[in-house]
Amino acid sequence: MSPARLPLSDWLRRLETLSPREIDLGLERVAEVLGRLALEPPARVILVGGTNGKGSSVEMLRALLSPGRVVGAYTSPHVIRYNERIAVNGEPATDEKIVTAFERVEAARADVPLTYFEFGTLAALVAFEAASVDTAILEVGLGGRLDAVNVVEPDASLITNVSLDHCDWLGNDVESIGYEKAGIMRAGKPVVFGDTDMPAAVAAHAEKLGARLISAGHDYSWTPVEDDRWDWRGQGLELPGLTVPSLRGPMQLQNAAGALALVEALGLEQELVTDNVNRALAGLRLPGRMQTIEHEQEWLFDVAHNPAAAEALAASLRQHELRAAVAIVGILDDKIVEGVVGPIAAQVDIWIAVTAASPRAIDAAGLARRVANETGKACLVADSFDLAIENAVAVAGPGGRTLVTGSFYTVGPILERLSAHD
Repeated sequence: MSPARLPLSDWLRRLETLSPREIDLGLERVAEVLGRLALEPPARVILVGGTNGKGSSVEMLRALLSPGRVVGAYTSPHVIRYNERIAVNGEPATDEKIVTAFERVEAARADVPLTYFEFGTLAALVAFEAASVDTAILEVGLGGRLDAVNVVEPDASLITNVSLDHCDWLGNDVESIGYEKAGIMRAGKPVVFGDTDMPAAVAAHAEKLGARLISAGHDYSWTPVEDDRWDWRGQGLELPGLTVPSLRGPMQLQNAAGALALVEALGLEQELVTDNVNRALAGLRLPGRMQTIEHEQEWLFDVAHNPAAAEALAASLRQHELRAAVAIVGILDDKIVEGVVGPIAAQVDIWIAVTAASPRAIDAAGLARRVANETGKACLVADSFDLAIENAVAVAGPGGRTLVTGSFYTVGPILERLSAHD
């Protein structure tokens, strides 16, 4: 069958075969194919990198900038459907539009061996051109300096924070990782660093490059005022008494503050009116981030997959006085298992280990041993997602609460299964 006639599901399987490596950092291949595509670039491009909070920040920027514009957002990985990765004004692309974009990339690629992520990145750019997107927000997949999205020239960049993750690829300390993240900066262009704890490598790279660095706690700040209110101060604007974002968790104020700082840095101060900001941040919906659904019991989903994200999850659980009778966890083999389960151990009674839906997943039995050793609590082994759900319902009981965490590749499959029964 001709690739041009493949449905999206078959295309996605085919994309996994185009490169000998699942991850192959570097810009040469993507730049070559992008040149062949000869796309008309959007009027404005924003790159979003960092360790945690990228997806939330992209969604906040999308909501803030959408009124009166056509805004494309490219994110990864998806939670349930691939279509989530390519969205225009908050609406995921249809199968037809994605397949059309895939066909165009395939025709331009010829014999260039693109990875799954590289192919998808180029397809997103094709889809954005077809939709006449004027503002593109592109989330970095891994690192920054050598990530596929960095082949696009940005008008501004946002680095949410830097902490330990993907150490096999980016380095074993925050300075090495910070250097990789800083690769999305450009000379003379604004870059917002969204955390008050900035690695020296980030500041040094900005100075060497001549990027316009805007740092949290120095060039802008935010202050919680009440449970549902907060103040923001930028370089030239102040917005007191804002309503807190609809996304749950204390880190979301930091993410929102960084998004506001980036909009201001772009010279779009007219967008930062209290009513507009409140309206944008109140309508945020992002699956898998402190998401709750009811299905025989309460299910709480969070894609925390590194130590810093797990610390943030633990803080959110404490803030909302939430405790889980059961936690289902599946983790990839490049993650720090102890750093993921340790921070939330005090708020979980019993664990269930499952193999995440990825070739890089730690097998459930091996994961269970590490979880039990770290937490000192029982960790059951589930041979499938369905069995994990069945065990969680039995252990937590009616009215109980189950937390699902550790990876997009664990949260997505379980969320999909439960949603299918609603």
